[in-house]
Amino acid sequence: MADKMITRRLPSNQEELRDDTEIDLQDYRDVENIAFYQFPTNLGSGMSMESERSVSFHTCIDQNGTNFLHKLLRHLLENKEKYSNVVNLLFHGIEWQTAGVQLLCSFLGRSSVKQLEFQKNVFGTKSAASLVPLSEMIQRNNTIKTVVFSECRIGATGAKLLASALSNNRTVEEVQLLDDSIGAKGAEELSKMIEVNCMLKQLVILDNNSIAAAPLFSAVLARNRRVEVHIWGRCRDTRGGMNSCKIAEFQPGTGSLRIYNNINSTGLQRIACAMAWNTTMTTLDMSGVPLKSKWTKEFRGVLERNRMLKTVKLSRCCLRDKAIVYIAAGLFKNSYLESLSLDGNRFGGVGLEHLLCPLSTFSPLQRQANLTLKVLSFGGRQTNIGRYGITAILQMLETNQSLLQLTICDDVSLKPNDVVRIFTSLERNTTLQGLSLKGCRGVEGEAVLQTIMGMLQVNPWIEEIDLHETPLHVDGKTSEIYDKLGQNGSLLIPNDLLDLPLSAPTCCHVFLCGQKLSGKSTLSSSIKHCMNSMKLPRMDEIRTSKIPIEQMAHTNENGTNIIFDGNTKLTMCNLGEPEESIALHGFMFAVHGGPRIFMVVCSLIGKPADKYPKSIDVIERELIYWLKFIVSNSRRRGPHPVIPCVTIVLTHYDKVSHLAEGLQLIAATVQRLREDFCSYADIYPTVFVVDSRSQVSVSKLTHHLRKTTKTILQQAPQVYEVCNDLVEYLHDWRLKNNKAVVKWSEFCELCQLSIPVLRLRSRHDNAEKLDTRRRSVAKSLHNLGEIIFFEELEVLIMNCEWFRQDILSQLGAVKSIRIENSGFVHKQDLEKILQEKLCNQTQRSNWRAGASLQSGDIINMLLKLELCYEQDPGNPNTLLLVPAMLEESKEGIQRWQSTMPEFRYAGRHMECEDTHMFLSDDFFPRLQVRLHNKIVCLGNHQGEVYNLEKNLIYMVISGVHVRVELGMKLGSSIDILACSTRNVTDMVRLLHKLVITTILNLSPSLTFKESVIRPDCVKYLIPQRFRTTQLLPVQKIKQILLSLPAESMYDYQHTWSAVESNKRVILMSGLDHARDLLSDDDFHDVLHHRYHDLQHLATELAVTPDNLQESETIVESDAVDPSILGIAKGVEMVLQRLKRIEQGIQDLKEEIARLRYYEYHLATELHRKMDYVMNYSIQLEERKVPQLFYLVSLDRQSKKLVTRILPGMRSLRVHMLCEFRQEMHVLEDQIGCDLIQVDNQAVQCLLPYMSKFMKLLTFALKIGAHFIVGMGEMIPDLSKEVVHLLGSSVTYGAATSALSVGALGAAAMYGKARNNSNQSGSNDMGEDMKTARQWLVDFLKGQGILTGMDIAQRFGLWRVRYRDDGHIAWICRKHIVARGEEIFELPL
Repeated sequence: MADKMITRRLPSNQEELRDDTEIDLQDYRDVENIAFYQFPTNLGSGMSMESERSVSFHTCIDQNGTNFLHKLLRHLLENKEKYSNVVNLLFHGIEWQTAGVQLLCSFLGRSSVKQLEFQKNVFGTKSAASLVPLSEMIQRNNTIKTVVFSECRIGATGAKLLASALSNNRTVEEVQLLDDSIGAKGAEELSKMIEVNCMLKQLVILDNNSIAAAPLFSAVLARNRRVEVHIWGRCRDTRGGMNSCKIAEFQPGTGSLRIYNNINSTGLQRIACAMAWNTTMTTLDMSGVPLKSKWTKEFRGVLERNRMLKTVKLSRCCLRDKAIVYIAAGLFKNSYLESLSLDGNRFGGVGLEHLLCPLSTFSPLQRQANLTLKVLSFGGRQTNIGRYGITAILQMLETNQSLLQLTICDDVSLKPNDVVRIFTSLERNTTLQGLSLKGCRGVEGEAVLQTIMGMLQVNPWIEEIDLHETPLHVDGKTSEIYDKLGQNGSLLIPNDLLDLPLSAPTCCHVFLCGQKLSGKSTLSSSIKHCMNSMKLPRMDEIRTSKIPIEQMAHTNENGTNIIFDGNTKLTMCNLGEPEESIALHGFMFAVHGGPRIFMVVCSLIGKPADKYPKSIDVIERELIYWLKFIVSNSRRRGPHPVIPCVTIVLTHYDKVSHLAEGLQLIAATVQRLREDFCSYADIYPTVFVVDSRSQVSVSKLTHHLRKTTKTILQQAPQVYEVCNDLVEYLHDWRLKNNKAVVKWSEFCELCQLSIPVLRLRSRHDNAEKLDTRRRSVAKSLHNLGEIIFFEELEVLIMNCEWFRQDILSQLGAVKSIRIENSGFVHKQDLEKILQEKLCNQTQRSNWRAGASLQSGDIINMLLKLELCYEQDPGNPNTLLLVPAMLEESKEGIQRWQSTMPEFRYAGRHMECEDTHMFLSDDFFPRLQVRLHNKIVCLGNHQGEVYNLEKNLIYMVISGVHVRVELGMKLGSSIDILACSTRNVTDMVRLLHKLVITTILNLSPSLTFKESVIRPDCVKYLIPQRFRTTQLLPVQKIKQILLSLPAESMYDYQHTWSAVESNKRVILMSGLDHARDLLSDDDFHDVLHHRYHDLQHLATELAVTPDNLQESETIVESDAVDPSILGIAKGVEMVLQRLKRIEQGIQDLKEEIARLRYYEYHLATELHRKMDYVMNYSIQLEERKVPQLFYLVSLDRQSKKLVTRILPGMRSLRVHMLCEFRQEMHVLEDQIGCDLIQVDNQAVQCLLPYMSKFMKLLTFALKIGAHFIVGMGEMIPDLSKEVVHLLGSSVTYGAATSALSVGALGAAAMYGKARNNSNQSGSNDMGEDMKTARQWLVDFLKGQGILTGMDIAQRFGLWRVRYRDDGHIAWICRKHIVARGEEIFELPL
């Protein structure tokens, strides 16, 4: 009201003051502000204009007793419509009577007044009776917004009446009670009003007693009212007088509650209780208010429950240790508070230790309790941090991950050494942005300065360090600190982001492979001490004392010996027999991909107590196993694998030294193995025979190891130069921390602290590129075998041997884990075992919460490595299946889970094509997991089955029962069996899509030969040991089909031999059609291959093939409903399906028929070409010798056709074909003539013949065996041999490129050469045949074959003439007898 209307008459307006009786109020209808002032009777009444819209009335009671205030109020009441613009009424010094109050209430009842203010009014001497009508009016009024009572002495009664009125009023927004004493009762009544009134916006109380503050604030906070509250009181000043002072205020706009003083402890506790569930307050400032531990006990509940409080300021509150303990307890459960100020209090180290506890972690398995507090301040001259406090500060700075600003101000207890420790701990902190040590006396000295500068070198995240008023700042030594802070916040020049340089690696892994008790550990220890011989006792002492070396071999806990030979680090890893490793050897090779050396350690005796050596056969089997093991695991890494370097070491020589003659046999065996594995492994020719306990005995081996290491490191691919630095640093770090696993954040911290190249030097540095660089370095270390980096999980295994022995080996702890049905185990049980292993390698101190590793992380690693899978992914209580825990089935006879008469059976045998390799021991367990994950990804698991046993997978997918079995012989094969009502094609497609593709992906470096398993073996589940004779390679049966005429393909049957065991027949011999063994895809592949050959031949013979029509695709019908009509429909569908199957067979037969028609035309043209070749010179000579001869090479007892001829070839034999037209064939009992050696002249004469005639011969073989019977068996792969049938000497230069393009490309090359020589035409062919025939005549003469009788005796051919055309040919005796009417014999 005071801001809107002037209530004092100015001297300039004295002349305007007129008597009220002379004023016409009709002239002031637009007035908005009216003020009434009461004066003594002798002064008279009047009115003054304060402004255009403000009027002041001065009223009194005249001598006649007339009250001019009542007269004015009555006038306003009678002309209410004319004064509708009045919004503010002020009454000053009015002594109210009942009549005046009623007139005022009547006017306000229907007026537009917004603000009603009473200053120094009197409402009655007792019980404020005049306030009753006013209270009732306020309760009914709906226009008044503001009510002010200033120095009206309404007391508790007036406050009660006003509270009662406001409880039901919904328009009043502001209430002011100034210079009054409403007391505790009045405050309680107002608090009740606040609880029910939600429209009040502002409450201002100036009371002589501060007791009114607690009820009001507690009501506002408890009911979450957005009321701006200001409570004022009286306090003595320095002179002893009483002045107004603010007690507390609440600003709902900012959510700030500020309590200044003069509220008793009970009231403060009441306010604290109301804060617990408040949602409007975000800031609490009680700085300077003395608080007791009882209040902090209530405030603990506030911190635990309140979710809106962000900032708390409790500076200079006289808080001691007990009070701080309560606050710390609240912080444990608080997850919303962001700023806490506790400076200027009186707590010590104990209280500080409790305060920082929720902000710290003390174990790698512990999580930080409070992650939301960002700003914390404490300190003061009365705070004694002490020894416990500094320890708590250091622990918090090293492990906290949330605090951004820390302030320790005006401290006098910290010493310079404590400050040094604080800044040293900041080297590992990546979250703190600001640190203030303002006024701390311990910040002094050169040591503190150097520590701060060193910390800023590795910690660019610190943005601000406040050292004002410290001795270091007073001495002027803080300028360089602030300069460095500026550099950390500046941008780097582009040259600082160059790529990392490369260099040769300096670390190498030495794998000692051998059976149990072969002396690997002792040998490793002897090599280590031999390389470090300068640190050991004299050699003669070691030679005489062998026990210490054996003891040293067992002192290494993790099973890995580290040897430093200068700058080269050698890691000795012992690999035992597969049974003790539980299929984890393959994992060792998967993580050790850098430079490697293998030592196959073989003991010359079986057991240490044995007196007789092992047999040569046992040693050979052992060496072969480990060589295959090394080759199999080494070849599967990288697109260009390096041939492994292998050294063979024989131990326990001291026990068999008297049997030296046996070593010669071993040396011969090793030499055979070197020749056999020459393309797979670099086996050192020298075999080391040593006594593992003697350093003298292993000295030569140690020297060889040093030389080999240098050679391998020079040949190895280069790595990042920083990796070599990290190799040595990580070795020291492991010894110091005894820590085997870290998370990515801690590895980044190691790089930031110790590796300058991988350090973030500025807050504005390219963090993404630096992270990429660190990940590249981590991957390089992973490839070197120094660490195991799980990038997706962001976990690094720093000790690979610990992970293999202490973690992965627990997968075989079957006895300690309760196994459920189907081999599943409870996830919690496995986590308990893994948790114990994690606790055993826990670091003693300095654990960061972000780097802590849980057993769940280990489970995720196992899932990532495909060593286990979850039954219900995403469920924390899911069961796990670990294939390493599985046991073999105890059932004697294996059976299909479901069999029906209409079931069909199919099987595929996948065997490693290379006999020098086999599947690693971890292959099948990972296959079991990957197949499960692949099935899960396919979705729609309803009705599917997936059961596992050791070396067995049984699953039902889309109605197909599938068994996957691991082969028995060193895991070199896998059998895949299937049965269902579906056809063979559907089953084989499913096997290829699901199983075979997964097998190929798991072993990309291995090549497999796919064979068909006899269906009866699949049906009756014949054991694997009997199935070896019941296999038919898919490529072989395709070749057989390709060698058959087209009319014989569809009906071809393969004959299976019987299966016998101990003269007992297990399975009778039988026949199966090729169309039932192969899928439609394979059969069509054979037909397409035949079409390809025919099209190629058609191109050569200039014949245009007929176009083949594509078969139509038949769409499957919908599913049949389970009803009577559905059954009828189902029968109809079955009949339609049978018709489609019959139609498919007819289509296949039609395709074969078209193929036969195509073959007939091509054969006719080919016969014409062949007849021309044979009869081109019939007019010149009378065919004294046969024309069609061929060469075969004699390889043991088999014959192979020679398709190309080279000088120096030996062991060849010349044979001749029966030349009966269109029925040429090989004579099986033909003797032939031996060709001892091929000279250059023979090559010159025979090369054109071989390149032209043999090309036509090979194409004839492509058409079918009916054309040249017996020739196909001599050619192992016709598609490859065609490459060698090209013309002239260009063949040998182009042989390599022709091999890459196949038969089609070779034929194209030949066709191009033929087109280029068209100018000579048939004359060239005639000359070529003439030269070859002359060579043949000369050769036969040299062999003493001079007459036709000699040819008949040696080659079984007789000279005849055809009756129709008179041509001459040499044919066999069978044709002479069968075709006598077509020919007549000529004299020999």
